[in-house]
Amino acid sequence: MKTKTCLLLDLWQEARTRFSNQLPILKEEDLKKKLPPAANSVGFLIRHIGDVELLFAKNVFGGKEIKVIAKTVIAQKDTGEWTDLAELKEYVNHSFQTLKSIVEQQTDADWETTITTKEFGTKTKAEAFGRIISHTNHHAGQMAIILKYGILN
Repeated sequence: MKTKTCLLLDLWQEARTRFSNQLPILKEEDLKKKLPPAANSVGFLIRHIGDVELLFAKNVFGGKEIKVIAKTVIAQKDTGEWTDLAELKEYVNHSFQTLKSIVEQQTDADWETTITTKEFGTKTKAEAFGRIISHTNHHAGQMAIILKYGILN
């Protein structure tokens, strides 16, 4: 029988394929696509997913050694700088590996402990993990629509 950690990792990794399966087919020019009147480009959304994964690893799961400058969260808007596909892919691979590594360290009891953040209040770690899953999938859906219907600016 699998541990809670193994089950939650399986769930997260499968759900994240909605995002990660889009990455291999992207072209550099896709990063600038937007769907007006929305302001966020595909490149911004990729960077934002990585930023938030790293923030979760640090703030929700206690990765004190994790260094993150969440530029998309700080700017709160698309600054147009997210145009290097290789760099973005490397960043979200790093954010995935970082979050995966710290989640793998959780015990079954850890998932029931509570954490408090200004973004979503007090939640158990399991509930908070649900937030990162839904966050990534929300933006993966936006990416898919922008890639299909968006225009270059």
